Amino acid sequence: MSRTDAPTLEEKHRARMQRRKQVVDERIQRAQQERGVLLVLTGPGKGKSSSGFGMVARALGHGMRVGVVQFIKGRFSTGEEAFFRDLDGVDYHVMGEGFTWETQDRERDIRAAEVAWQRALGMLRDPVCDMVLLDELNIALKHRYLDLAQVLEDLAARPPMQHVIVTGRNAPPALVEVADTVTEMKLTKHAFQAGVKAQKGIEL
Repeated sequence: MSRTDAPTLEEKHRARMQRRKQVVDERIQRAQQERGVLLVLTGPGKGKSSSGFGMVARALGHGMRVGVVQFIKGRFSTGEEAFFRDLDGVDYHVMGEGFTWETQDRERDIRAAEVAWQRALGMLRDPVCDMVLLDELNIALKHRYLDLAQVLEDLAARPPMQHVIVTGRNAPPALVEVADTVTEMKLTKHAFQAGVKAQKGIEL
């Protein structure tokens, strides 16, 4: 092949994208199941709750009904609570006891988590509820405020088309094992480490 017959950059790109499209189309063709999925967003990096609430917004855009239970958080108002709480199609509950290092009362934290789980259980048993966000549930499980085996049993018994999103660092291995999709957020850099306090719209 002479230099003039060599494929151009545009031709190489087109050929590469055609191969890529074929692979993607074949994967889409094989993925024909339609059911509710369990997603776990974990890891030390920022963005777990933000991703969860992004999916809540996406679901509402499709006219779906959503339940939200925020574990651990609750001592201060967050932007997501202010925005989502009063929207049509949203059932919103905040555990209300704040972070564990603030309460310093394990029994109180356990009682609050149990009350929050009962609210979550109502959502998980409701076939009209299309998506449930269990924000920071992993923290409650890590501290053993809730029984992991019971939580897994309740998640498995939910309506077949219901999606559930669980957030929080240190997701228990048993939860990761049963989840359909697991994303681990990696911390590379955070403004808080440089002395920048939590900012509205970013952390709050």
